[in-house]
Amino acid sequence: MPSYAMLIDASKCTGCGACRVACQMQWQLPPDRFYNRLEFREKGSYPKVKQEIFPVQCMHCDNPPCQSVCPTNATYKTADGIVHVDPQKCIGCKKCIDACIVGAVNFDEDLKVPIICKHCGICAQFCPHQCLTMEEV
Repeated sequence: MPSYAMLIDASKCTGCGACRVACQMQWQLPPDRFYNRLEFREKGSYPKVKQEIFPVQCMHCDNPPCQSVCPTNATYKTADGIVHVDPQKCIGCKKCIDACIVGAVNFDEDLKVPIICKHCGICAQFCPHQCLTMEEV
């Protein structure tokens, strides 16, 4: 079974947010919930200040730290390499959020479970600058 990876070229990102909006529309998420986000950081000092933009989403790690800390095995990885959270097993301890090395696990306060990128690729499809690409590995 093929595995896919999301490649992110942050140098191409303009911060337009098309990736986030496409994801929210695909998964019918309200504006305050998301599987991906953009981080804006300032670099340098006045008058030579530059803004860097970083798309952030679950990287579906080879050995996900979020999975290893889950006390109920609610966080798991499938054979195709995608990390999921089983809401039936999740106790809402948020250990996965603390363990995520990229800060990509969010918590749905209504459902009381962590939410992560579904790795569907809709963000890559709608990125106007091709910052995000889905590649078979």
